[in-house]
Amino acid sequence: MAVNSAGILLYRFKNEKLEVMLVHPGGPFWTKKDNAAWSIPKGLFEENENPLEAAKREFKEETGLEVQGELIELGKLKQPSRKIVQAWALEKDLDVSKISSNTFTFEWPKNSGIVKEYSEIDKAGWFDIEQAKTKITKGQLGFLEKLVDILVQ
Repeated sequence: MAVNSAGILLYRFKNEKLEVMLVHPGGPFWTKKDNAAWSIPKGLFEENENPLEAAKREFKEETGLEVQGELIELGKLKQPSRKIVQAWALEKDLDVSKISSNTFTFEWPKNSGIVKEYSEIDKAGWFDIEQAKTKITKGQLGFLEKLVDILVQ
């Protein structure tokens, strides 16, 4: 059975330049990783769940903010992990300093018995497309390319 995930890629035009909002995963594994570590806000959903509703739910869980508006379907991408990610884009300007993520518990170092709570997302940022292409995980790069294709039509 495939693992499915859904998310929302926010975009805006600042000084006539396209920018996208990406989030950086929290937890000890990601602390010192930057390039190819950022993602769209997304999360897992069940087979019987509506992917778009799951994307909205996950956006709120990971950012603490709700989004509404006309969403642009960006399709599905198979990740190197074999997970299938489905995404939508939305033009919206958010203040990333207001992001407040849910948390998870994790044992680190592995087998140490030390369990701590971490934010699922430790920061968010706006990046122009060229910056975003270096920041986003390899498996999600296609969402940026699809967004650019749609917006330049």
